[in-house]
Amino acid sequence: MVKKVLIVFGTRPEAIKMAPLVKLLKSESSLVTKLCVTAQHREMLDQVLVFFKMEPDYDLNLMQANQSLNKLSSRVLLKIDDVLEDFIPDLVLVHGDTTTSSMTALAAFHRQIKVGHVEAGLRTYNKSVPFPEEINRQLTGRLADFHFAPTQKSANNLIVNERVLKENVFITGNTVVDALLWGIKNINEERQEILNLEKEIDTTKKLILVTGHRRENFGAKFESFCEALLEISKRKDVQMIYPVHLNPNVQETVYGLLEEQENILLIPPLDYEVFIWLMNKSFLIITDSGGVQEEAPSLGKPVLVTRDVTERVEAVESGIVKLVGTVKNVILFETNQLLEDVQLYTAMSAMHNPYGDGKSSVRILNIIKTL
Repeated sequence: MVKKVLIVFGTRPEAIKMAPLVKLLKSESSLVTKLCVTAQHREMLDQVLVFFKMEPDYDLNLMQANQSLNKLSSRVLLKIDDVLEDFIPDLVLVHGDTTTSSMTALAAFHRQIKVGHVEAGLRTYNKSVPFPEEINRQLTGRLADFHFAPTQKSANNLIVNERVLKENVFITGNTVVDALLWGIKNINEERQEILNLEKEIDTTKKLILVTGHRRENFGAKFESFCEALLEISKRKDVQMIYPVHLNPNVQETVYGLLEEQENILLIPPLDYEVFIWLMNKSFLIITDSGGVQEEAPSLGKPVLVTRDVTERVEAVESGIVKLVGTVKNVILFETNQLLEDVQLYTAMSAMHNPYGDGKSSVRILNIIKTL
């Protein structure tokens, strides 16, 4: 019977998606729950911890400038072992597809501690796309004992394709929806960052929110993506806001091609609270972010995904998300369609979110209590 639970994450997306679960499990009197952060992303992680009012019981503080994946992996494996030895949990919960998740799952396996994988079963079955996330989540999936799959498709990947025992796979929805619904209710509209951004928004124009950071798109693909944005910005009825990722590969291309262009506002990365506020204000979103693909449907925002494949096929099939890749003319065509075709826009924005109803964390807690 599970009595002690250790929740481990290290990046901003994991922190957002695990926050509702942390809050819920910590309030459950039948469990002793502790939170460990590896901080493979430091500053961006800390912003989420503050917004969701989470205090780690263990902080490994592993972020280093320019550290390789192998160095990070080895440091997670070593440091998390000390935590496992100290707390001796019955169950370790990890999330998704990060180095933190795969190495924590491996460390727990070595100590014969059960592993629960939240957001289990997402697959492209192409180990290079996304890199390194696809292999991270496959490794975690092989090591996990309990799989909390967001959708039937992700559950089928595990049960049908990978022969995971059906009784160990649970369809729960995605906790990202729980986090978003809590976040929207708790936005501080008087925050200076929000007030400053509000002044920059031209309410007479359709606001397009842009994000882009995937390693698989670096180089020529990313240049093509930016050239498409440049072309779209020539329209008089749009304004684009692009919070630019700190990765030098992103910064160099984006600022090189898009700086000081009319109708394009380039800003530093936003913390979660400000970002979801801006997402809610937008007309449509152009992104390569997995989390945004899962969040935007709950806000009724059509999404154009600048990737060739996605492991989040449910939103594509439901019609609220469209894969457009990074070819300039395709991005241009699909964006113009949404800006000009009211019927198409209305149909896309009216689709329900296939990833959840805001109750995924409660389902996961109830399952853990039966283990």
